[in-house]
Amino acid sequence: MSNRLINETSPYLLQHAENPVNWYPWGLDAFTKAKLEDKPIFLSIGYSSCHYCHLMAHESFEDAQVAEILNRYYVPVKVDREERPDIDSVYMEVCTSLTGSGGWPLTIIMSPEQLPFFAGTYIPKDNSMGRMGLTSLLVSLADMWKNQRSKLLNTAGEVSRFLLSSGTAGSAKADDRFLKSAVEQLYRSYDEEFGGFGTAPKFPAAHNLIFLMRYAKLSGDKYARTISERTLQQMYRGGIFDHIGGGFCRYSTDREWLAPHFEKTLYDNAMLAYAYTEAWQEGHLPLYKEIAEKTLDYCLRELHCPDGGFYCAQDADSDGEEGKFYLFTPDEVENVLGSDTGRHFCECYDILKEGNFHGRNIPNLLINQRWRILPEGYDQLCEKLRNYRTQRCALFTDKKILTSWNGLMLMALAKAARAFNSSRYLSAAEELAEFLLSKDAGAKECGFENLTACMIDGKAKIPANLDDYAFTALGLMELSQICYAPGILKSAKALAEQIEAHFSDPKGGYFLSSDSAEVLIKRPKDLHDGAMPCGNSAAAVLFDLLFRMTGEFKWKKLLERQLNVICSHSESYPAGSTYALCALLSSCYPTQELVCVCSDIPEALDIILNQYSPELSILVKTPEIKDEIEAFAPFTADLEMKNSKSTFYLCSGGKCGLPINVD
Repeated sequence: MSNRLINETSPYLLQHAENPVNWYPWGLDAFTKAKLEDKPIFLSIGYSSCHYCHLMAHESFEDAQVAEILNRYYVPVKVDREERPDIDSVYMEVCTSLTGSGGWPLTIIMSPEQLPFFAGTYIPKDNSMGRMGLTSLLVSLADMWKNQRSKLLNTAGEVSRFLLSSGTAGSAKADDRFLKSAVEQLYRSYDEEFGGFGTAPKFPAAHNLIFLMRYAKLSGDKYARTISERTLQQMYRGGIFDHIGGGFCRYSTDREWLAPHFEKTLYDNAMLAYAYTEAWQEGHLPLYKEIAEKTLDYCLRELHCPDGGFYCAQDADSDGEEGKFYLFTPDEVENVLGSDTGRHFCECYDILKEGNFHGRNIPNLLINQRWRILPEGYDQLCEKLRNYRTQRCALFTDKKILTSWNGLMLMALAKAARAFNSSRYLSAAEELAEFLLSKDAGAKECGFENLTACMIDGKAKIPANLDDYAFTALGLMELSQICYAPGILKSAKALAEQIEAHFSDPKGGYFLSSDSAEVLIKRPKDLHDGAMPCGNSAAAVLFDLLFRMTGEFKWKKLLERQLNVICSHSESYPAGSTYALCALLSSCYPTQELVCVCSDIPEALDIILNQYSPELSILVKTPEIKDEIEAFAPFTADLEMKNSKSTFYLCSGGKCGLPINVD
């Protein structure tokens, strides 16, 4: 028998719609029931492609005994963290405060007033090795709710007071010393043997690599470039990269990058494609272009929605088994490719009889010392194996379209279109930009002020958060560097103005949710980067670009305020804000703004576009768009074509150099 989740659209919630647990979606009905029946709320937060979410569901939420306890003593509520990042942010802070760590599935038990008194992550059903299982925990807390409620409510009160008082700022300033502190922290955590930072598990954290590459270019610190390239190369060689179908898994469970958590997300692949494209721009190493293209092509093939936009993720599990879709045996490979070719393929990709992962194999190039020079024709062999595995078992795709992640994808496509001079990626970027901006109108039809955070089956559902505005605007700004339509710049600027109008915290920084969003026990505000950059970091980068390209000092003031807030809150761990520090680089090193005044785009601009110049931004002014460009960037009003030829003006430090004619 179905529960109330059957009427939801989130794939994650629908996965639990047939559970014997009487789940409620987050909302007034659940809270009213909890108050009327005097029951605590059991809140479970996860997402559809999460392996441990599946595991807890199979062990506990599909179990009649656990369901009977939950339904009798609690009001169970399910939340999709990707659909409601605001709820997830608040209660993840609770979990890390109480336990010192976090993750998904996130398990919260709280009062009907949403005040939490217990937090955890994955909890096995039964007691094991001295650890209380979910069944015993639920019975124990239900008894305390009945007989020792004051203890639980005291805990809830302490947690709530801590949440409201947390986030005290330090005294660090946004300057080059802070930059160097962040770099030194990354150097100390760098794994010289295998690349990446820290031990296991290892996350790609593309924003760290983007920051280090830019820092290396501007500061001349060659070691920053060395460790970035080493990490990019090792990730590609490992099993975290899908050598058969392209794209990256979410993280590696080991130091060597061999065994991934097999889930693939749009945000990881977008950020990594962006990082590999930037790596290619400096030195034009063909490998980096190949990896970027294979990653983007995976997204276009597997995650692109025919109606526009990109889906958010593909599952780690197939047929209830983690990684099954991606694993091979030598016999399978030889049956598909033929005996001799299959044997050589297995030697190249470490596919062994005994297996390198639970008796089967993750294709990788970690032991192949000739990893830069694969035999000719191997792309075709990988294509055969990709088609085979698609027929062998199914891979679930979460078809939510998340605006913030699509903004990252727009950044990646536009970057690749510019660097590789690719009309295919440019067309995809322009289509995505049109889709994201058309959602603006769709959001208003649903009663939202501007963007929507999430679309499912063509329907807007959730009002947009800070990340949605910031990353969409950054995607448009990136597109403006290859597609010179002034409407793109105007839209990006309008989104930035919405951030300041509806998300600003008078104490500094920006809240995750807007001033018209649902009121939670705390209005969430993320000032530190995680697996992907936070919205506050993205806002800093956005303000930096707007100041550089418009010359308007209001953006400089917002940038300076934003960087000071982020740095003061990251004083103990500057490396936790590397994406924001990409904007701080502009304050510490000279930037350049190139204005091309022309009738037709000169070929010389193509040469500039594919070079690695993180300090450079480009504006193009033609007679057709003259008025709009001057309205966006008033400093361009006096810049004209000279001698009836295309004319370049290179501006820096608020001053433009002498005009240079280009044939």
